[in-house]
Amino acid sequence: MILDGKMVRDKILDELKLKIEQENLSIKLAIILVGNNEASKIYIKNKEKACNYVGIDVEKYILPEDTEEQTLLELIKKLNADINITGIILQSPVPEYIDYDKCSNLIDAKKDVDGFTRDNIYNLYLGKDTILPCTVKGIIKLLEYYKIPISGSNVVIVGRGNIVGHPLSLALENLNATVTLAHSKTKNLGDVTKNADILISATGVKHLITKDMVKKGATVIDVGVTRENGHIYGDVDFDSVSDVAGFITPNPGGVGPMTVAMIIDNLIWMKEREK
Repeated sequence: MILDGKMVRDKILDELKLKIEQENLSIKLAIILVGNNEASKIYIKNKEKACNYVGIDVEKYILPEDTEEQTLLELIKKLNADINITGIILQSPVPEYIDYDKCSNLIDAKKDVDGFTRDNIYNLYLGKDTILPCTVKGIIKLLEYYKIPISGSNVVIVGRGNIVGHPLSLALENLNATVTLAHSKTKNLGDVTKNADILISATGVKHLITKDMVKKGATVIDVGVTRENGHIYGDVDFDSVSDVAGFITPNPGGVGPMTVAMIIDNLIWMKEREK
């Protein structure tokens, strides 16, 4: 069965839109972009579209490529202090001369929509109720929608990045999964992945996961993105893996749409905790 991220996203957005209307929630998102990265502009457009649909205001701050780091830091401080701003996103990447970690960690943890600040990651490590990174939360919501058991499942995550791999491993452990975090140095990767009830790949290596690496009936979540000659490819060789997987995400159309929906979900979570 295909795990349809677009369909689930639309259902979630409709529910969140109704919640905002019924509770008369006033939510405003600030998005900061430094430079002219074309992919970033597309991501921002998708985020803005989802916000507009559910009734969330968006303030965009498009800064020139040569913006000084101190200018960016001052803007973040200003937005932190603005009581009308519910959440802040610093779109990555930023120009090389800007320290992204330094700037993103200046965002007030209570306004950190992406869930990347040290305070939020530390709370995740401790198993506390906290703002989850949007892709991590999207994967969990997708599994829950299709009633795929997480508790007690053997989960293998391929990729140990700070955006998906590491925080996802913590979040799934908090939900009582047994998690193996594999990576480029893992020996006999296929032997490891074949033990997975749920296999999640987030490496950005085109078609890394092949049919022979997947246990029959397993759930396969493809997070990786490779752009090649105008096409998008995932980590998973979809056509062959579909023959053995019980559930599988398409790519595109699986995790990506869920990530956008979780921005809205996080903003509402944050708004409710202002009360």
